[in-house]
This record gives sequence, structure tokens and C-alpha cells, in this order.
Amino acid sequence: MRAIQYTKNGGPEVLELVDRPIPAAGAGEVRVRIVVSGLNPTDWKSRAGSAAGTPVDPSQVPGQDGAGIVDAVGDGVDSLTVGQRVWIWDSAFKRPNGTSQEFVTLPARQVVGLPDAASLDLGASLGIPALTAHRALTANEHGPAQLSPGALSGHTVLVAGGAGAVGHAAIELARWAGAVVITTVSSADKADLASAAGAHHVLNYREDNVSARVFEISPTGVDTIVEVNPRANMALDEDIIKPGGTVSIYVSDDEDTLPISARLSMTKNIRYQFILTYTVTAEQKQHAVDAVSAAVADGALKVGADAGLPLTRFPLEQTADAHRAVEANVVGKVLIEVSQEAAR
Repeated sequence: MRAIQYTKNGGPEVLELVDRPIPAAGAGEVRVRIVVSGLNPTDWKSRAGSAAGTPVDPSQVPGQDGAGIVDAVGDGVDSLTVGQRVWIWDSAFKRPNGTSQEFVTLPARQVVGLPDAASLDLGASLGIPALTAHRALTANEHGPAQLSPGALSGHTVLVAGGAGAVGHAAIELARWAGAVVITTVSSADKADLASAAGAHHVLNYREDNVSARVFEISPTGVDTIVEVNPRANMALDEDIIKPGGTVSIYVSDDEDTLPISARLSMTKNIRYQFILTYTVTAEQKQHAVDAVSAAVADGALKVGADAGLPLTRFPLEQTADAHRAVEANVVGKVLIEVSQEAAR
């Protein structure tokens, strides 16, 4: 089978197209024929590593997320059937076999059925973004552990960076769960994308007084902030969060410290929840998978330019270019077309 792998850390040029044996599905495992692989920043950061040239042994196939068709099931698997359309999460986490290859085997719990009405493109776009967004939206101690329709009724959520993949998923999930959704963006084009995703209020932080506008929308502040850039936004977050509210932080820049106001945070009893979807508890992960699956079934999660998340595609042999696109912060979602499939 065709696969992309790297045997040392470095730039996109370390990625190579190779031929690998098709893996067997062992007990408790499912083999999936990958049609679409979804690319995330974590993929290129893992490839780059801490130092270029560091050997990677065994060789690594990148790609945490993907979607395709069940090709084989191992002993003891009765939750999935051959021919079923599925999406995949955390394929390459502590494993050498990601989704940038034609077939992958995974424990059955990491392979999730995809409704007929949902595209494989959507399935490949779930994983890291949607599961991260779910955890961010459920980190508030006054909120639900698992999202469902109405679970966030009465809550106001602010999503920083609503045009990104996680921000997009957070907008869709929060709206599905009944929250009032505010988002911040940096341009008119990104504002259009966030509106298409379903945000009730879209603020351009380069033009609007975000704090003033937030308090016009929600006079007591917001319950939860889904934060992508805490170093730039912490003062704003501390200002607009409600007493007892939660700032969910899922990514930061290279700096290890944040400018948190201790006295104000104490006075308002602010909760700061840092999030890495790989290392949440098994229960939190399952809550996220179940909620995302329910939202997909309800038609609440969508991708494509009309839904606010443009798709940029690359064939498998151009995976290096796909990595370069994500490193360059292309707007929307980057997908790798691993194999051809009529029922996308």
C-alpha cells in the first residue's frame, strides 16, 4: 500500500512516499481503508520535532484524523462492520501508523461510524478540532460534562479565532447545545466564515472594542471562553469572563508563561483550564466522541466554504505541500486525498 512516512525530524522534505505492507486487523482492532486524511498543526509539529535530523525509529506515518471504509474487523469487534463508513481519531498518538496511508488498523474505540448523510470530508475534519472544542466547552464547572441539544442553554460562549478549525467546531457545537455564541476574528473575510458557521455575534478585534461589545451582548460577561491566543488575549479574557467562569486554553505560542492577574482572577474565581485532547481522561474523551457523533447525526457539524470552513485538498503524493500549507496558516481545513471514493 502507498504510505507517507518520515524517518527523521525536520521540514516537510523529510516526508517520503513509500510502499508498506497492508496491516492485519488483530483482536479488538479494525482495519480502515483511508479515503481522506485530515491535517492538523500537531502533525507538522510532531514531524518537525525539537531538532532537525533526529532519527525517528520506527518510521512514522503522520496523520491523527481521517475517514474511510471499514475493510476488516478483528476478533471480538461487533460494533462495526465491513463496508461501513467511519471517522478516526488519534491514529498517530503514541503509534507509528497515522492516516497518511491507504490502510490503517486501530483499536475499535478509535473508529466511529459515520452517518450516510455525512461526507467523508466531514469525517476527516472531526478528530482533533471537534474533540478539542468539546472539551473546551465542557470545562466549566457549572456546565455539562457532555454536550447535547439544550445543554448550554442560558450560557454565553466566546470563541477566539472563530475562523480556525477548532474555533469553527466550537461555534457549531456551542450553537447546537443552545449557547449564545460570540466570536472574534481579524478580518471581514474571516467574519463571513464565522457567521456561516453559526456564530450569533462576530466581532473584528482589529476594529471593534471587543470588551464593550461583549457587555452590550451579555451585560454580566461570558460563561466560557475558548481561547487560542492567551498571551494576546488574557487581559480581555479576565475582563469579560463572568465570576466563576472558565477560560479554556487549547493552544499557545512558544512562550511558556502567561500574564495572568492573580488578584483579579481570585476576586472573580476564574478557572483556567488548559486542554490537550490526547491526554484528557478516557471518560472525557468518550463524552466528546459521543457528543460529536450525535452532532454529526443531527447535521450540526458541517465543513466547506458555505459552512464557514473552506477545504484545501492535496493528493497523497503531495503531503509535503499539505504540511507547508498548514504551517503557513492557510484558512480552513487541509485534507489529503489518500484514495478515490465515489461516495465522499
